[in-house]
Amino acid sequence: MSNLELRPAEQVCTVGDAPADVEILTAREVPLGGPRAMTVRRTIPQRRRSLIGAWCFSDHYGPDDVSSSAGMQVPPHPHIGLQTVSWLFAGEIMHRDSVGSQQLVRPGELNLMTAGHGISHSEESPASTPDHPRPPTLHGVQLWTVLPSGDAATAPQFDHHADLPVADVDGARVRVFLGALQVGGRELRSPARTYSPLVGAQLDVPAGTRLELDVDVAFEHGLLVDAGEATFEGTSVPPADLAYVAPGRDRLVVGAGATPVRAVLLGGEPFTEDVVMWWNFVGRTHEDVAAARADWTAQLADRPDGETGYVDGAAGRRFGRVDGYDGGPLRAPTLPDVRLKPRRQPPR
Repeated sequence: MSNLELRPAEQVCTVGDAPADVEILTAREVPLGGPRAMTVRRTIPQRRRSLIGAWCFSDHYGPDDVSSSAGMQVPPHPHIGLQTVSWLFAGEIMHRDSVGSQQLVRPGELNLMTAGHGISHSEESPASTPDHPRPPTLHGVQLWTVLPSGDAATAPQFDHHADLPVADVDGARVRVFLGALQVGGRELRSPARTYSPLVGAQLDVPAGTRLELDVDVAFEHGLLVDAGEATFEGTSVPPADLAYVAPGRDRLVVGAGATPVRAVLLGGEPFTEDVVMWWNFVGRTHEDVAAARADWTAQLADRPDGETGYVDGAAGRRFGRVDGYDGGPLRAPTLPDVRLKPRRQPPR
């Protein structure tokens, strides 16, 4: 998914020491695209906290009725220095990218794209056909993880994982899509490749029950609540908000009140490198981001019909080209005229 804000802020994310209590991060609404755009609820990055481990971006959307609309329509756009994690609760999304991938993702499956030095991709709700009607609802999360500097220039790649580990314990269900988690005395480990110690999992907790998880004491964790009356370490967490806890806990408790809870657990070792995030780019310096924007802009051209297209030979350039999407690529926003002040993580 692209960050389609017209004036995206440059952010330098750093790491310090965390408070002992549960911190609630309230989501803000961000429109994706034009007048008929879908709206997402973004919890990170924000002023209060930019990273949870290597997790650097969290968009939560739906449930949206896409039975009579275009649904998700995110034209081709570039990325560097990150992995994109597509995870659905309902519906379908078609992914296309510049390394030639075309993959439908459904609930319980993982689409994982490693941008590395540079990749571009599109995401859209697939068109309905007589043999395959489009599901009427779209609901899920789009997440990013930052790549460590030693892997930031790795070759781009795409992976799809349909068979992910799941466990039922005391009526609750845990499905791990990235990293590993101890559940009910056994380890659930995702087959997906990651570049730093982290975990991502969907948790479904029945009403009136609680789920206890054994976790890595070196990890910080966040719980993004999708639905239900949730508590995290005894603190109430409203739907669409994200609760944060610092490293130092070897067990976490997620509770459900009068209604069942569905949530996403994000965790990882605190990321010790400063990173600059702007639009769809994650770099180490302002110059990294400016160079990526310049490279993407050099691949684009104005078409006679007024739309944006690709220059000749774009497929062989840094971000390649995406074929199969019905529309032109996105142009990058204008960089700020001055370097913005670094955004600091709160003390941990």
